[in-house]
Amino acid sequence: MGQGWTERGYQARCLDITIDASFEDFRRTYEQAVPPYDAAAFNALVTRDAPWGDVLALMRDRAPHDFLIYWSSGDLRPMMNLAGDPRHCVEYLMGNHTTAERMFRHDPAAMLYAPLRTLISDRPDGGARFVIEQPSRAFGSLGVDAIHEVGRELDSEVAALLTHLKVPVPAGLSG
Repeated sequence: MGQGWTERGYQARCLDITIDASFEDFRRTYEQAVPPYDAAAFNALVTRDAPWGDVLALMRDRAPHDFLIYWSSGDLRPMMNLAGDPRHCVEYLMGNHTTAERMFRHDPAAMLYAPLRTLISDRPDGGARFVIEQPSRAFGSLGVDAIHEVGRELDSEVAALLTHLKVPVPAGLSG
């Protein structure tokens, strides 16, 4: 097979959800619901060449709402404030590597969209906002039905997380 390339486009759906809680309160609630990835615990499984069932069990134990935080920018306010932009903002990479594996097996390019990017910022009125792109749109762009199906499952898992966080669930995200 020779060299070449393929182009597939998709229309992202950015979900920008208004939160009545303050930035700090919602950030704390989010980080309690979506705990940090414990690299040592998962690396121990790799070191001992654990069976995949052990990875699934650890993920179930560590991610009560199906997601872990793999990375966080920390509050961007101190840096942005140097330019006169005093708003709070934190970016996250949120995911579940056992879910990602279910897509990776069909096409490693799924990792372009996993983990999911999320953002929490404050609003001028004192409330917060939560922003995420609808997962199924990005994963569906890869043109693999099995990956798109997992993307739709992720839509439902994000909706369940939002329900747990007691914030509005955008139409078309679940069901």
